[in-house]
Amino acid sequence: LCSFLDRTNVGNAKILGLEKSIGINDHQYAVGLAIFFAFYIVSELPSNLVLKKVSPRIWLPCLTFAWGIVGMCLGFIQNYAGFLVVRAMLGVTEGGLLPGMVLYLSGMYTRGELALRIGLFYTTASLSGAFGGLLARGLSSIGSIGGVHAGWRWIMIVEGLLTAVVGASAYFLLPNNISTAKFLTEEEREFALYRLSRDYSFGLTSGVTAEPERFRWSEVRRGVLDPSLWFSASAYFAILSGLYSFGLFLPTIIAGLGYTANEAQLWSVIPYAVAACITVVAAVVSDRLRLRGPVMLCTLPLAIVGYAVIANVKSNHVKFGMTFMMATGLYASVPPVLVWISNNSAGHYKRATATGLQLAIANCGGFVSGK
Repeated sequence: LCSFLDRTNVGNAKILGLEKSIGINDHQYAVGLAIFFAFYIVSELPSNLVLKKVSPRIWLPCLTFAWGIVGMCLGFIQNYAGFLVVRAMLGVTEGGLLPGMVLYLSGMYTRGELALRIGLFYTTASLSGAFGGLLARGLSSIGSIGGVHAGWRWIMIVEGLLTAVVGASAYFLLPNNISTAKFLTEEEREFALYRLSRDYSFGLTSGVTAEPERFRWSEVRRGVLDPSLWFSASAYFAILSGLYSFGLFLPTIIAGLGYTANEAQLWSVIPYAVAACITVVAAVVSDRLRLRGPVMLCTLPLAIVGYAVIANVKSNHVKFGMTFMMATGLYASVPPVLVWISNNSAGHYKRATATGLQLAIANCGGFVSGK
């Protein structure tokens, strides 16, 4: 939730006067969006490769805490140069979270359970749109305190602080693997390990840090050369191209329909809330049927129709209705495509490479979304 809030809150800040406050134009704003994705993409694969060595309990909370601090810095920028520098740093610190979480969860659940868990995790992406609109509406109303005048600055500061607190708390709550999960009894841990050993017949036993495999470049090469990686990454690229543009520009789209900036923040909540529910349903169906591609073929046409209609009609009511189809089709397609490559990659470092590279390729859609 914090990740997607910090990633897209710049869209809310834009309609609340970010560009005017720091003296930038629409083109410079788009460059700021693009530079975030450039550094985000570069950091994804290296982050996945060091996850096992450093351990999830340390690495993932540290990333979260770091980007929370960087996110707060966005609330204090004064010019275009500062905007670019902080957006770049945000990309570096935030890039490792999603591939790291997919890799981490693949060592905690069986393959037939993973889509739902990724779905629940990714539902926070759609909820971030809902919460982001509500938070932006409330935080933008804060008056001048301590030299901070513009309402959009409070969005960055408070949401960044929230992220830093979550990161610090996660260190004490996140187990490295099933064997170290203190919230399970000894019998429950043994049963969980038994289930994983039966499901992952190729050797996964108890999570990321407990796999005996040592790092070898040959495993990285196996991941890079896997054709299924490139097919799934291409599909995810297409999804994220639409998803990121939707998240970044939805408040602007709604404001263009005649609503005020504050009204746009509130109206943007509803499509995300609906998408969150449908995403969980799609993930459950995907796991129960053990199907990934066919589920995507049922959800993606909703987004395609939504984009096609909104580009060719003039009715404001119809356009707003289409945002529901766009959000639902895009978000519901993410869990199946994310777990597809993870379910079919044997060996920790091949899986780390495949999931990290899949997300790196797919997040190139961020460059498209900023245009």
